[in-house]
Amino acid sequence: MPGVQSQGTIAGSRSNDRAAISSAQPAAAMSIMTGVEHLKTKDFWRAVGAEFLAMLLFVFLGVGSTINWSALTNSSKSTPDPKVLISLCFGLSIATLVQCFGHISGGHINPAVTAAMLVTKKVTIVKALFYLVAQLVGAMAGSGIVRLVTPSTLTDNMGISAVNAEVGVGKGLLVELLLTFQLVFTIFATCDSKRTDLGGSASLAIGLSVTIGHLFGIPYTGASMNPARSFGPAVVMANFKDHWVYWLGPMLGGVLAALLYEFLFCPACGKPSPGQVIPKDQTVNYKEVDKDGPGSMQPVKRKKRTDRKDPPPTREVLSTV
Repeated sequence: MPGVQSQGTIAGSRSNDRAAISSAQPAAAMSIMTGVEHLKTKDFWRAVGAEFLAMLLFVFLGVGSTINWSALTNSSKSTPDPKVLISLCFGLSIATLVQCFGHISGGHINPAVTAAMLVTKKVTIVKALFYLVAQLVGAMAGSGIVRLVTPSTLTDNMGISAVNAEVGVGKGLLVELLLTFQLVFTIFATCDSKRTDLGGSASLAIGLSVTIGHLFGIPYTGASMNPARSFGPAVVMANFKDHWVYWLGPMLGGVLAALLYEFLFCPACGKPSPGQVIPKDQTVNYKEVDKDGPGSMQPVKRKKRTDRKDPPPTREVLSTV
């Protein structure tokens, strides 16, 4: 009977091991989802610091462009159209900063973008929270610097986001939602690693999206599309009139754009369209099928390599925007 007892002991220990592993899986999954373990890494704090600095520069440059210097000089000379000036400054600034900080933090520089990345599981909860704090503090710092270096006679409003009285908060909320929707949808579409037709500069496309949003939205709401950009001047100037519009609108627009792209428009983005020209070095990855019509291509399913090491369980998907 010793042999039987030994086998029973082994079977029991294996059962206990399986139970222990099973009970440990939820804890591991929760750790991956929250991202608490990343607090111990230098890369995490470097990314948080990058979001702070990028937001500081973005608000400093963007809000600074809203200062009406012609009121101080009383010059009769023609001045640039303020709407065009502000739109170009915000758009070119975000394009430059995304190019500079994208490889460090993902270059969110916008709480609405961070929220969109969170709901699509591209960043962890902890990273999203720390990014949000860094963005808000950076926006306050950037606005404070603008007020510090600007003559007091020109800082009455200083870039505060305000809904046009003729528009109203309800319509202003819809405008902010749609403007942010097109921005976040642009971000997801131009930074999708599964697409085979991407070319050019993603950061430039994002900058153009911000520019377009400002060209349209400035007369309506000031075209915030970014809760932190509105939060910084509001704190520095202690003016929070209709401020909730610039949180609710962009957040809803960003999350809606992310969910629609990821779950409705994205699934077919890795499949070439009929008649699309595929480089020779990529043709081995596709095969021609007839069910979608002549010229339709479909990705070739390949067996997974078993000799490749799986990524560590704590690894998270960093956005490239």
